[in-house]
Amino acid sequence: MLAVHALHLGPMDNNTYLVVHEGTRETAVVDVGFDPEAVLEALEREKLTVSLLLNTHAHYDHVIGMRAIQQARGGEYWLHPLDRVLLDHLTEQGAAFGFPPAEPPLHPHDLADRQTITLGGERIEVIHTPGHSPGGVCFRHGDWLISGDTLFAGSIGRTDLPGGSFEQLERAIRERLWVLGDAVHVYPGHGPETTIGEERMHNPFVGENARFA
Repeated sequence: MLAVHALHLGPMDNNTYLVVHEGTRETAVVDVGFDPEAVLEALEREKLTVSLLLNTHAHYDHVIGMRAIQQARGGEYWLHPLDRVLLDHLTEQGAAFGFPPAEPPLHPHDLADRQTITLGGERIEVIHTPGHSPGGVCFRHGDWLISGDTLFAGSIGRTDLPGGSFEQLERAIRERLWVLGDAVHVYPGHGPETTIGEERMHNPFVGENARFA
């Protein structure tokens, strides 16, 4: 069984997730932005073994701590190839918001839509959901989904950054996420947790009665 543990870190209310195989303690670390030291402390405290480093997308606030985790604890780094250009320009991204230079994680492996990644014998599905960024993805296992900046509680990822598209994001959410089922628990990149059903019915941007589309 894979359990999701959330850490809420940094000045942009980022959610970093530790996906833990409860039998083997193998762990996938997802979206480390600010304060990687807190992530390392959690890994040490819980005696977790890092196998995978996963990014839902390559915006500065989700990536800048990944290299510190990689250097300290290892793990294979995975990112969708359409976000490689963002990874290559982390410092420029940060400068636009007044943040310091950053080094990207090394040796990225390419994620692909409908790919499955194995953690402790359990499968995690990759769902490509472009719109917030070209290579944005969600990670799904059983009754949960890590949505990155694709879908939030009561909102969606911004689409005014380079490579963003509201039309793509809306289509990805409605065609790829709503079909997962209302009971699926959503762990977003920022803010509180939610469910597919709650967002399908009430999200003001992409829900059934959307006001802002």
